[in-house]
Amino acid sequence: MAAYIHQIETATPPYLYRQDEIRDRMKEIVPGDKKEKRIIHHLYGRSGIETRYSVVDDFRINGSHSLFFNGQGATPGTKSRNEMYITEGRKLFVDVAEKLVKNSLFSPGDITHLITVSCTGFYAPGPDFDIIRTLGISPSAERYHLGFMGCYAAIPALKLANQICRANTNATVMIVSVELCTIHFQANPKMDNLLSSSVFADGGAGAIVSNQIPTETAYKIDGFASSIIENGAEDMAWSIGDNGFNMTLSNYIPEILGDGLSGFLKPVLEQFDVSIEEISQWGVHPGGRAILDKVEKTLTLPKSMLSASRKVLAKYGNMSSATILFVLKELMKQKEAVESPENTLAMAFGPGLTIESAMLKKI
Repeated sequence: MAAYIHQIETATPPYLYRQDEIRDRMKEIVPGDKKEKRIIHHLYGRSGIETRYSVVDDFRINGSHSLFFNGQGATPGTKSRNEMYITEGRKLFVDVAEKLVKNSLFSPGDITHLITVSCTGFYAPGPDFDIIRTLGISPSAERYHLGFMGCYAAIPALKLANQICRANTNATVMIVSVELCTIHFQANPKMDNLLSSSVFADGGAGAIVSNQIPTETAYKIDGFASSIIENGAEDMAWSIGDNGFNMTLSNYIPEILGDGLSGFLKPVLEQFDVSIEEISQWGVHPGGRAILDKVEKTLTLPKSMLSASRKVLAKYGNMSSATILFVLKELMKQKEAVESPENTLAMAFGPGLTIESAMLKKI
């Protein structure tokens, strides 16, 4: 029996920053000489991002300084950052969950399984507890948390939901992913920190998956594929430090990804018996403009094929694991009347360098 993604919802925190605004502020905050300031200007100018959201307004001179610049300068401790994650993250988790129920045909009583996803903070009882208590989901609902996997984690969440639905025909699975990347800002002129601060943002997204035949536009789940690209482990990593979480983000990632993408995609296409030409929609995680450019060039895709990914990148930046669901929602809105099933390939990339993909059919 096939499982379907019935509903996708998204949410953003209240503070919106224009990319040029935050660029100029970073040139003031991050220590360095004229060379570092030119690098910041260049990175932000070529990011493909127009606006991003954050749970803190501290990066404005007249901000509330609730986390940064409140006596700890630009380097608050990990405890302070995680407390911000608890306070603001639980709001987004519940917001996404409430939207999923409000805008779908499913009620809280229908939810049998709950999967939460995040790599930017921790607390227990966790967001699953908050969602169940707020929405009135049965306390007997099965709960799972996928933590610290990085930008690709929403696809393993969909994979787990699919397996649950195949094992239990009466299952209805809610997935909620929330990432607060900006609370881990590092005022450091190292290239890793400059790159990450130029693209990462905060946001949440979720989906409802079940075996019920959809009555509206939805995605049928055909299957999944995973791989690890050799020589990428040192170029993207995520660890916990004394002053927040530390991102290793090499500017070689687009090249590494480009070198490994064709080798990854060939067996995937064979697995699902489709050609590149038969894929109508590409949902590619917009880790950055250079990554999208490399995917487009490597696979010789028409520019229109990555328009949804570029739109999400421009409006929201890289929200880690939540981002691919933003892209799939954008693709779901396009060409609302689907005359025949459209092959949709979703791909996301993360530490490892890991590639996760989902073959879907928009119906």
